[in-house]
Amino acid sequence: MALVTLLVCPDAQAIQVLSRILEDMGIAVEACGDLGMARARIDDRHFDALLVDCQDEPAAVELIAHARNTASNKVAVAIALVSAQNDVRDIFAKGASFALYKPISRERAAHSMRAARSLMRSERRIRPRIPVQANTSIAYAGKEDVPAALVDLSEQGIAFRSDSKLPPYCKVYFQFALPGNAALIRLSGEVMWQDSSGRAGIRFAHVPQTSRRVLNDWLKANPSSPSDATPSDLPVSTSDDDPGLQLSAGLGLLSVSAADRRNLSRHSCCLGAEVYRVDRSVPTRCTLVDISPGGCYIETAETFPSGTPLEIVVRTENRRLRVHGKVQSMNRGFGMGVEFSVRTDEHRKQVRQLIACAQSEPKLST
Repeated sequence: MALVTLLVCPDAQAIQVLSRILEDMGIAVEACGDLGMARARIDDRHFDALLVDCQDEPAAVELIAHARNTASNKVAVAIALVSAQNDVRDIFAKGASFALYKPISRERAAHSMRAARSLMRSERRIRPRIPVQANTSIAYAGKEDVPAALVDLSEQGIAFRSDSKLPPYCKVYFQFALPGNAALIRLSGEVMWQDSSGRAGIRFAHVPQTSRRVLNDWLKANPSSPSDATPSDLPVSTSDDDPGLQLSAGLGLLSVSAADRRNLSRHSCCLGAEVYRVDRSVPTRCTLVDISPGGCYIETAETFPSGTPLEIVVRTENRRLRVHGKVQSMNRGFGMGVEFSVRTDEHRKQVRQLIACAQSEPKLST
């Protein structure tokens, strides 16, 4: 399984429900009921997502904040399991990406996990890679000392060229030295993609602490720049996801370059909404899960093609907000990224009010 989630929760029933949902999506789960043990795992390896029960809110918030300060998990998708007693806005402020309300509903959790999976893949694609030229040898599937040439390197993965074709998703073992550093790095990883030119992308699976220190020190001493981007930053997809997700995986990351995505003022939320196609009067009920001044991501089983004009309606106790936009990306059966059409002062006002709702009200009814 390519994606890995650390589930920190003392509730056995919640662990069972969430583990089944994640595994059905092809996401591996490591469950841990102790916050101290979870901290040690976060320090030791990378996770694509962290699901943290906020029953003990101060300790849970501290764990999320700690993950944000580690090199290996600073961009992991953090999902807080919360109840009505939790201060959700403070949890978001400390680094949570989503809030999932307890008791855990299988249907609602499945929707949230699908959106989170899109963001996990997006975060993986935007991590900077640094070009590196070095010869090495790799071992995999019963073969040893297979020659390879390193192409680029990041905190969580490496690309190389080799004349040998690797089996899909196999484990690969490396031993190499980086330019200007005599210390050997030993690690293992999983094949994530290959192309016809012999290039392959590897996601690190296990990096011993000594090798991790050498790797991180070298990356800090050789920072990336915009000109360092290489084709391996956009791995070849082996999934059935819509190709538009390579540009925008939803969750508010709309029509922007990878370098700018983290600078958007994004707000995670859970707003009930109705979506209307401009040529239809029948609404599609959905959930708005992330919003920024430029757009939003909505979870819905009924998706529309990219470029479809839409009107999104959100009702609160004292107002009815309407924003216009068009589908920017579509994840069939899961949801859509929508880019707002802001042409008038009234359009801008509606978007501002909708963002205010997302910030102030974790849950709104329709």
